[in-house]
Amino acid sequence: LQERGALGFERHYHVTDPFIRRLGLEAELQGHSGCVNCLEWNEKGDLLASGSDDQHTIVWDPLHHKKLLSMHTGHTANIFSVKFLPHSGDRILITGAADSKVHVHDLTVKETVHMFGDHTNRVKRIATAPMWPNTFWSAAEDGLIRQYDLRENSKRSEVLIDLTEYCGQLVEAKCLTVNPQDNNYLAVGASGPFVRLYDIRMIHNHRKSMKQSPSAGVHTFCDRQKPLPDGAAQYYVAGHLPVKLPDYNNRLRVLVATYVTFSPDGTELLVNMGGEQVRRQEIFTLGHWTLLCAVENRYSNFFVEVQNGKTSTNGVSNGIHLHSNGFRLAEGRAHVSPQVELPPYLERIKQQANEAFACQLWTQAIQLYSKAVQKAPNNAMLYGNRAAAYMKRKWDGDHYDALRDCLKAISLNPCHLKAHFRLARCLFELKYVAEALECLDDFKGKFPEQAHSSACDALDRDINAALFSKSDNAEDKKGGGPIRLRATGRKDSISEDEMVLRERSYDYKFRYCGHCNTTTDIKEANFFGSNAQYIVSGSDDGSFFIWEKETTNLVRVLQGDESIVNCLQPHPSYCFLATSGIDPVVRLWNPRPESETLNGRVVVDMEGASQANQRRMNADPLEVMLLNMGYRITGLTSGGAGGSDDEDSSEGQVQCRPS
Repeated sequence: LQERGALGFERHYHVTDPFIRRLGLEAELQGHSGCVNCLEWNEKGDLLASGSDDQHTIVWDPLHHKKLLSMHTGHTANIFSVKFLPHSGDRILITGAADSKVHVHDLTVKETVHMFGDHTNRVKRIATAPMWPNTFWSAAEDGLIRQYDLRENSKRSEVLIDLTEYCGQLVEAKCLTVNPQDNNYLAVGASGPFVRLYDIRMIHNHRKSMKQSPSAGVHTFCDRQKPLPDGAAQYYVAGHLPVKLPDYNNRLRVLVATYVTFSPDGTELLVNMGGEQVRRQEIFTLGHWTLLCAVENRYSNFFVEVQNGKTSTNGVSNGIHLHSNGFRLAEGRAHVSPQVELPPYLERIKQQANEAFACQLWTQAIQLYSKAVQKAPNNAMLYGNRAAAYMKRKWDGDHYDALRDCLKAISLNPCHLKAHFRLARCLFELKYVAEALECLDDFKGKFPEQAHSSACDALDRDINAALFSKSDNAEDKKGGGPIRLRATGRKDSISEDEMVLRERSYDYKFRYCGHCNTTTDIKEANFFGSNAQYIVSGSDDGSFFIWEKETTNLVRVLQGDESIVNCLQPHPSYCFLATSGIDPVVRLWNPRPESETLNGRVVVDMEGASQANQRRMNADPLEVMLLNMGYRITGLTSGGAGGSDDEDSSEGQVQCRPS
């Protein structure tokens, strides 16, 4: 097995569907006396480091379940991050903690060899890069991203990114990660719904040029030194979140990126958004990504256009566009993709999904449609049907996903009647009332035989009632914009540069839901498998969730902690997962033998667990406290479990059933 191809074969096949379905608890590593807040594998995968509230770090031999080393880190508060320094022979370990300090440790002598005290608030994450052996980065709640150089002649740190210059003094950096294939790209998560991606090389080159400029020391009142050069940053945000921020703030529901990571090949970005869900987007190089969703700022009109009736999966036309001239749909002259019949096995899946829809099993229907969409990505009917299921389920973000499915269906078939109507309903549910009216009027013109259907009349009444109720509202969309990208207070004022970057934000393409992330701000989500075949995330209910990456379907839920699972770190080359949370232990998971028929850690009712988490995410703080204390909260129903969207009005034949 020492052949050259053995490692590649192992890494390609080490995480497969049968293994995922047999995943179970192998061992518990005991040694900490407090919550275990961070885990880190070394590059070979034969060592696992952990950090805890007890201010100790432990290095384990996880394959033999042995504690190799335990040392007090010198921190005076909870440890939140631990990292092996690349190319140090697993000798150097870095920790960041709530005491605002970053410490560097030599494990061979069990000593702390350097302490950095430059941050002024809790240090939440450390990041390293394979091609930068003497360098690492930290993110802290003072809003700063600092870069450290451990070379003997210059042990120091410098501010790489100051988020307070863009977002005011209240912004907090929570997480960061470096692209494993191109170490010049750094992703940062902070308070708020936006995730930021930076080009480190461009930032350094910009600062060098500023220092070398002959006029660098000469300033006038009109001068403004930009902290970041144009093109060095790109933002991401789920398209529906900015408009929901006021409502979330009123309900004390905090949006904060608790974890960001790249896929092993560096082409995808995964974000665990606190107060929301796990999202994934394909990325390439700065300046060449395609726009899926432009966030609204100066204009109030929400403009959706399927350009010429065609779109690509990432194309500019496959999204929600900002425009000042209102809402319109593609004309009938648009190219129509030929709607070939589904092969028999996909037709059976579609029929199973339709049957689940008829039985009001919305999640099951969505998963079946998603499975079919993966195999037939150009079938408009599948997107239209899945949109109907999303609209019935009404979980957080479902109406936005339904809107995207409607756009995709229309791009494939501009004459898709139901998709046009559902698009108007989605706009209404997303609180774009005037735009929903424009969309409905466009629908009536395009399909006059449906203009007086019960569904159209019902939606028309809903829209007009909403417009009437908003007419006396001083905060009407036309007056100030529904998306408060600009803060009002001095301490959290938003700069003009930040406004521009937010306006140019890109949307995420995929969403993974079922877990709950509202209680802790260190909750992780990761790719699982060398080809990133699966997505894993911790949850406030003490479970961790596993989804298929491509279909976004939930395939496994396991009980990983008595309270909350925060950390999930997959082994670099085995089907082996390390998790931790509130319990003072590290748990190791791998595929159990087929002879083991009983696995007490499996959550069999995945749908029930997901619904309960939807309820938890939308509960007020008192309800969350009661849930954590073990009290049962009534009011959880099988449909629309906890979503904040209102019930649809009577829909009539246009929208009622899938095709």
